[in-house]
Amino acid sequence: MKVVLIGAGDVGSCLAQVLSDIGHNVTVVESDPRQCARLDEELDVRVVRGNGGSASVLAGAGAGEAHFVLPMTSDDNTNLIASSLAKAMGAKAVMTRIHDQTYVDNSVVNYQVHFGIDYLINPEALCALELAKSIRNPARVAVENFARGQVEAQRILVSKECRITGKPLAELSLHPEVRIGYIQHGDDQDIPHGKTTIEAGDTVTVFGPPEELLKFRAKLDPESVEKQMRIVIVGGGEITVALLRLLNHTRFKVRVIESDAARCDELAEKFGFVTVIHGDGTSLRLLEEEQVEGADYFVTTTKDDERNIMAGIQAAKMGVKHVQAVLNKPDYEEMLHQMKSALGLETIVAPRVVTTNEVLRYISEDPYIELFRFPAQKARIIEITVTDDAPAAGKTILDIGLPRHSIAVALFHKYHIKVPGADDRILGGDRVVFITRAENIKDLLRLMRNE
Repeated sequence: MKVVLIGAGDVGSCLAQVLSDIGHNVTVVESDPRQCARLDEELDVRVVRGNGGSASVLAGAGAGEAHFVLPMTSDDNTNLIASSLAKAMGAKAVMTRIHDQTYVDNSVVNYQVHFGIDYLINPEALCALELAKSIRNPARVAVENFARGQVEAQRILVSKECRITGKPLAELSLHPEVRIGYIQHGDDQDIPHGKTTIEAGDTVTVFGPPEELLKFRAKLDPESVEKQMRIVIVGGGEITVALLRLLNHTRFKVRVIESDAARCDELAEKFGFVTVIHGDGTSLRLLEEEQVEGADYFVTTTKDDERNIMAGIQAAKMGVKHVQAVLNKPDYEEMLHQMKSALGLETIVAPRVVTTNEVLRYISEDPYIELFRFPAQKARIIEITVTDDAPAAGKTILDIGLPRHSIAVALFHKYHIKVPGADDRILGGDRVVFITRAENIKDLLRLMRNE
């Protein structure tokens, strides 16, 4: 595929290398001459020096003929202008990096529609999702995120205290956007139907909006949502803001340590449920004063990798079991992944890595994307983009005639994402996430892509 990438910072450079390595025809637009020289020397890509917000530069880079245009600079305004220009020139798809939350507020204008953006990418929000996975869900729950966190999959162990055991699924009063997609009962595991029952000891995979799944999980495993968790976050930047939005629940008692006094005031005003502390998160004295050793999770999110690493090591030495750190640059990456257990760092999240993984989900010539594979190869979670000439295009979920043991668990319709119901209509260009048996994939591709 022909890809035009705008911006060669940490995220852009990582993307350029990965896309080039897997065989795509990559052109990079970059204004910094030193970065251009480095890319020319190190990567097998075409480099165009210039402003990504310039129509003439984009035309020279071939944006109008590109399969994908990826504005990935650190400046939102440049990215939005480049997106609009590339779409007007004829780019097939535009995937744009956005930071400012203003641009995802659609109350007045839908920026994504206005600027012709097919996919929005927010590295900070993606990092927050990775960090929140284990915080929001105890050890007995495995979780995956789809649709940038708007739809979640949780694997939950049904406890003896569950009061809905023995009832057929068809008789359970589930929220309209909650789906039970997979049940493991002893050695038996499969995609359920209306007559299937849930029993204590089963492992149930459910799909839906995170807050609705939290309510449903309380029915399956009451103890898993009763304990209040203490979280300490060092740094008050964009990743922390995105993470706080995901932790806005009475289950979480959150403290943020931030060195900038003005930023402390902003956070305290915006998030009333958070205790904000002005100080240095690497200070052992401050960590001791705040009794960090009693925290369930310690998370470092500043833009300074050394501070993140040192604060994380301090917390681990004090006895915090779950320490997470953000790694902004590749300098320490290999060493830290080799030594993270010894240093006490449980999770390391890098913006460039999570962004690259998200982009790679969509820049593919494969007819579907495999998102998850269950044990014993019995079921898979896949995402399929519906073509205009597909048999399913224009029909409701009920009328499509899905293969048995196939359930639609997420629907991306233009700029809206939801767990679909029987009356939701599938249109060309929509993306649908299914849980299905492997032998049904061919039938689903025929229905969704006429293949």
